[in-house]
Amino acid sequence: MISVTILTKNSEKYLNEVLSALSLFDEVLIFDNGSTDGTLALAEKFSNVVIHQGIFQGFGPTHNLASSLAKHDWILSIDSDEVVTPELAEEIKHTTLSAACVYTFPRHNYFNGKFIKWCGWYPDRQVRLYNRTQTAFCDAQVHEAVQIRNLTKIQLKSPLKHYSYESITDFLTKMQAYSELFAIQNQGKKSSSICKAISHGFFAFFKSYILKRGFMGGYEGFVISTYNANTAFYKYLKLREANKIH
Repeated sequence: MISVTILTKNSEKYLNEVLSALSLFDEVLIFDNGSTDGTLALAEKFSNVVIHQGIFQGFGPTHNLASSLAKHDWILSIDSDEVVTPELAEEIKHTTLSAACVYTFPRHNYFNGKFIKWCGWYPDRQVRLYNRTQTAFCDAQVHEAVQIRNLTKIQLKSPLKHYSYESITDFLTKMQAYSELFAIQNQGKKSSSICKAISHGFFAFFKSYILKRGFMGGYEGFVISTYNANTAFYKYLKLREANKIH
């Protein structure tokens, strides 16, 4: 049996679609950290949903806290803007799971209503199905990932649908959040400077727009590449500021 875990905060926008896609799973555990919109009222309408509330401790630690509250050892961890496609749900259902393995699947990322295949956004394989007695997420505040250790990675074919960003406001909101968490995570551990901020920003754009062919994605490819550059730039500016305080 598998428990699905989802972290939420003001996540009502896609939550009905997200939860409706999880009818094959007997437990969907939502760990909410301070929603003030209709997230919880919406979640309560689903009979297989269990709601826990608590404080956000960074993405890695909070994912692990959510998985510790689940009733099954097998955990399928998804975000509140990710939809398990019918094909993926069926593939998981018919896969014989081994505790010595973790399971990956491709993620289809959308921006501006378009499926983005450039900028490193495809196939964007994610390890999200694992046995909590064997592994867990790392403790990273941001860009968290399930630790592979000596486990075998099994690739599933069916995709997870991800509503990455819908508007420029979404980019700015996530840039603020991710750069702040990066500075907290690396304060006193990693050096930074204005030159580092500029070089990381420049390379992030070059990597996304040229090496990962963002130029083939038209308007969306340019916006995503510019977002990646700005996020890298401000991550290191914020780290420089945090190190001075530290």
